Amino acid sequence: MNNILVLPMVIPLLTGFVLFFLRPSVRAQKLVASLSILSLIAVSVRMLLKIRDAGILRLDFGGWKPPFGILFVGDSFAALLVLTTSIVSGLILFYAFAATERRHENMFFYPFSFFLVAGVNGSLLTGDLFNLFVCFEVMLLASYVLVTLGGGKSQLAESMKYVAINVVASWFFLVALAFLYGTIGTLNMAHISVRVAEAGQGPLLSAIAVIFLIVFALKAGLLLYFWLPGSYSSPPAPVAALFAALLTKVGVYAMFRVFTLIFYHDSSITHGLIGAMAVLTLAGGSLGAVAYKDIRVIASYNVVIAVGFMMLGLAVFNEAAFRGSVYYLIHDMVIKALLFLAVGSMILLTGESRIDRMSGLIRNYPLLGWLFFITMLSLAGIPPFSGFIGKVYTGLGAVEGGNYWLLLAGFLSSLFVLYSLLRIFMNCFWGETTITREEQRPLNKKKLIPLSLLGALTLAIGVGTQVLAPFVADAAHVLANPEIYIEAVLGEVQPDE
Repeated sequence: MNNILVLPMVIPLLTGFVLFFLRPSVRAQKLVASLSILSLIAVSVRMLLKIRDAGILRLDFGGWKPPFGILFVGDSFAALLVLTTSIVSGLILFYAFAATERRHENMFFYPFSFFLVAGVNGSLLTGDLFNLFVCFEVMLLASYVLVTLGGGKSQLAESMKYVAINVVASWFFLVALAFLYGTIGTLNMAHISVRVAEAGQGPLLSAIAVIFLIVFALKAGLLLYFWLPGSYSSPPAPVAALFAALLTKVGVYAMFRVFTLIFYHDSSITHGLIGAMAVLTLAGGSLGAVAYKDIRVIASYNVVIAVGFMMLGLAVFNEAAFRGSVYYLIHDMVIKALLFLAVGSMILLTGESRIDRMSGLIRNYPLLGWLFFITMLSLAGIPPFSGFIGKVYTGLGAVEGGNYWLLLAGFLSSLFVLYSLLRIFMNCFWGETTITREEQRPLNKKKLIPLSLLGALTLAIGVGTQVLAPFVADAAHVLANPEIYIEAVLGEVQPDE
């Protein structure tokens, strides 16, 4: 039985409902949340190991065989991201236990955080496009609540923009689903792949593919990222960290799944367009990261740069590049959580967000300073941290495919990442301290523990690459060979029966 596939969605979903009834007791909420996160991590590890031993897993709801019923599919790609989501969201929540104001905790912060995780995990595991839409909406509805926490004027304005953009994207998603179903007659992803291969990816299907690309680009921040810097820089630090670590990655995952499994027959249109969008995203994100002085906005533009870099692997479209993108996805989920929590801590301690109004923080908060330094090195792809291995494989894939202009764009963006974060480190942590002993606010050790664990994790991924290597290689192999996924889902079933 493959019932384990549904647990990464069911556990946070049920936890969210339970936490609603525990609203009067924040302590009880934290206890239940902690137990839920630990069980979610254990289930995710078990699922990943089971996939390693048994291959791709499939769970048919209600006993309906594909392509007729609802199903979840677990391969190494999805399982790796589910595990990373569980670990990263858990560490962010442990930070939130010490950093979240009581008024935010009373506004159902913890329940909606778990609903967001449930939507993310459901999106990663679903095997049909309509349920991908449903899980997207679960994730987004939770994010609509979380993005409004705090209630400031600027935050409300950015929240309205965030909601409006995602509502429009969801409408386009439904339109794309309707056209695809009307053309192909199914929404099971493996079955769609078979029928597209049989019919050929003609002009109509290529147009539908472009609509899907626009939808996922809006949600991931690929080129159409104008909403992202404001929306990610306005909420409280734990919310911003959840968004930066998880939300854009679901859009990236969806693009990889759809454009390696379904719409890969006319790559001159779709993947050429993805490559151009990735380069423009890298350019725009890099310029934004060096143009601003607000550390929250700089961090947000680094999210944009990472999305562009991950999409280079899809544009290159070979197994080595896929391996690089999978590594980089895992790395970026970890390191963006650390970046946004570190930036949030800096603002909380100083009451300032501009780099020209902070100085000498490393004298007052040395561990925070060195954790930010680790973040900078990892994001720039400097060994032995986790960003290095993903960039190397992406570069190897680009060289193998002869995509030298993509290679150049990707590695130039690393210089902009390094420069943008080095500005923060040199201006905010070095120099004469602007905080006297009397003015120095204590940095709660409970906040430093999850930050330190995230810093240790980015180092562990870089140093212990061989532990992840078999899982990442399997994920990349399935992405490069869609028939493996199709066989695992459809099996002996005749798709057109």
